[in-house]
Amino acid sequence: MKVRTLIERFEQFAPKSIAEPKDPVGLQLGSLDADVNKVLVTLDVRPEVVEEAISVGADLIFAHHPMMFHPARNLDLSDPQNQMYANLLQHHITVYAAHTNLDSAEGGMNDWLAEALGLTQTTGLVAGVREPTYLLSVHVQSIYADAVRLAMVGAGAGEMTRYSGASFEWNGTTWYTPLQGADPDLGPVGERNRVEELSVSAWVPASKLSAVTAAVNEVYPGGHPALEVTPLANTGHQFAMGRIGELPESMSVMAFAKHCKTVFGVDGLRVIAKDLDQQVKKVAVLGGDGGKFFKLAQQKGADVYVTGDVYYHTGHDMIAAGLPVIDPGHHIESICKPKLTTLFNQWQTQYQWPIEVVASTLNTDPFTFI
Repeated sequence: MKVRTLIERFEQFAPKSIAEPKDPVGLQLGSLDADVNKVLVTLDVRPEVVEEAISVGADLIFAHHPMMFHPARNLDLSDPQNQMYANLLQHHITVYAAHTNLDSAEGGMNDWLAEALGLTQTTGLVAGVREPTYLLSVHVQSIYADAVRLAMVGAGAGEMTRYSGASFEWNGTTWYTPLQGADPDLGPVGERNRVEELSVSAWVPASKLSAVTAAVNEVYPGGHPALEVTPLANTGHQFAMGRIGELPESMSVMAFAKHCKTVFGVDGLRVIAKDLDQQVKKVAVLGGDGGKFFKLAQQKGADVYVTGDVYYHTGHDMIAAGLPVIDPGHHIESICKPKLTTLFNQWQTQYQWPIEVVASTLNTDPFTFI
């Protein structure tokens, strides 16, 4: 099996198009056309993780954090990071990263964190990318229109706010003059001719456009349909980073902080609050470095905010604003390891992929609490 088989399925779940601008998601090293037999899922790509991949025989590392946030200045192998790249190349290991697209994906990172906290009635916290949507139109003879329509809908076209499988059609006439080598059933060469056709149209999200066009090509009589693809303004699904929801019961900031330690399996965390006895019920959570969004969390009614990497001066601003914040660290995003492993194994069973998927057993948190 090729790497791209897994990646194409994953990008239906978390399209690269919903990643934040300039986020270096996607293929990091290697080739999508490389063979894959074993996948190692990790939060970070560090030298010790690469050694683990080599030891378990993995030929694909699937990570949350991109391996290359910044380009290498040289290839001096005395630099451990450069040596890591060399080891990956030497052992033919492909590396792929899903970062903010996984953060914003529905059923992805921030839903996993909200679920771990026990939140209900969750909604998005920070408006992210609105996925582009297109109107795809195909001209086809009426006898073939249902086959084309069903192919479009079956591949993901026609999803609207309160409807599924929605399509539009209208009648028209196509005029043409056959040239030498044209299908003789469509009229004599050189003679003006016409055919009554339908135009079948449906909305298609960007992440499904290639699949829908491929489905149309497969069923269209004679192949080579003329496809009209028109971008639609102010439409498309709105993705969001972070989630905001409610705890089953109110609890104190102190009790909630202990709850975070338990569910995220951390030895220590930072609490930013004036009053540890303050009661909280509505919780905002954003994995990674989300300190700059604390005012938005407060505006949306959060009683407490969970995020990582809070800066010293931002902490002062949080106290002044009166919003308690729990900083359990960036490493809580390691929840992606069991979650992605489970997801990939479900696909492995569904599609009968000849691969093995395992989660990294290493703790890549750079901080130790003593």
